[in-house]
Amino acid sequence: MPGGATVFEWLGRKTHGGKRMAQERLLRPREVARQLAVSRSTVYRWFWEGKLQGVKLSGGTVRILESAVLRKLAAGD
Repeated sequence: MPGGATVFEWLGRKTHGGKRMAQERLLRPREVARQLAVSRSTVYRWFWEGKLQGVKLSGGTVRILESAVLRKLAAGD
């Protein structure tokens, strides 16, 4: 995935409830792990447990929403 890809680019400019979703960067689990100082497996676990919001793309690829990472950093957990 090219750096700086947005939800619109990866999800085909979908809307939610008839309203456009805000553009947001999608991050690779490796990038998220580095930012949160945890392992990649922890990032995947948090994604599957719903502690980090993201999307699962075709082929099983996972991307994490940048806003979810920022919230996690702000919360300090």
